[in-house]
Formats: sequence, C-alpha cells, structure tokens
Amino acid sequence: MATPQARGVIYIHSAPRALCPHLEWAVGGVLGRAVNFEWIDQPVLTGARRTEFYWEGPAGTGAALTTAIRGWEHLRYEVSEDPTPRSDGGRWMHTPGLGIHYGQLDTAGNVVIGEDRLRYAMEIAAGDANEMRRELELALGSAWDEELEPFRHASDDVPVVWLHKVG
Repeated sequence: MATPQARGVIYIHSAPRALCPHLEWAVGGVLGRAVNFEWIDQPVLTGARRTEFYWEGPAGTGAALTTAIRGWEHLRYEVSEDPTPRSDGGRWMHTPGLGIHYGQLDTAGNVVIGEDRLRYAMEIAAGDANEMRRELELALGSAWDEELEPFRHASDDVPVVWLHKVG
C-alpha cells in the first residue's frame, strides 16, 4: 500500500541570519529538492529572520523535517503535518529554552492527548488539581505556545510557498 500524501506548514519564527542557508539545505534534503525561502526580519527579536511555507510529501515528512532542523538551539520553529485518512497529524514546536514538544493533531487541528498520557497525569496528580493542571498544560504544550505566540503574531503578510515532493 502506498504511503499517503500529507501536507503541512513549517514556521521558522526566529533564526540567526547565518543559519538561514543551512536551514534551506536541511529542508531541501528532506524534500528531495533545492529550496529557497523568502526570509524577512523578525521584529520580535533583533537580528533574527523568519519564514513560513507549506509543503506536501509522504506521511511522516513533518517528523523528518523536524529531525533535520532540530540540532540548532537558537531556533524557534513549528512544523505541522495535517492528518490523512491513514495517518495521524502532528505538530512539533521548538524553543531554545524548552526544546521540542510533539502533539498529535486531529482533523480540526486540535492537539489530542492519548489515554496513556491522561492516565499518567492522573497518577502523578493523585487528586491535586494544581498538579493535574500542570500535567495537562505540559501535555498540550502550553509553555511552548506561550513562548511562541509573540513570534507568531509577527507573521502578518509573509508569503506562502507550496513545496511539492514528487516520487
């Protein structure tokens, strides 16, 4: 059975200028073609650049893209992969201070918290409502969302580029 095709978005919210060509090379390696992104200044962080683009490729491309760019600590980014009829969607968020967070996505783009993660949160919380809230916020990636939110709002008027992988 053929791997289902997926699509998603990469948001590089902040990258030092020197890393921009390296990020293009890493993403191009995953997509199997050279890519050139339209970088713009990130107004939230002086000296940083940002870009966003849409991609299409086999299911699992989102994870592969995240893996390709995960080693650079000074980046803030998100990679999302929409679900397909045969695969879950996902969202990967990275900040320098928090590292990577992964969340499974449903067809509406909501983060899905699995049964095992909920049972773990209940076990850890042991009836403590504040601890349960902390565990659920961790599972949802709330700290990552909070840190990335100012960088997301700086994205108005950024051009969208569709990248297609053939094969």
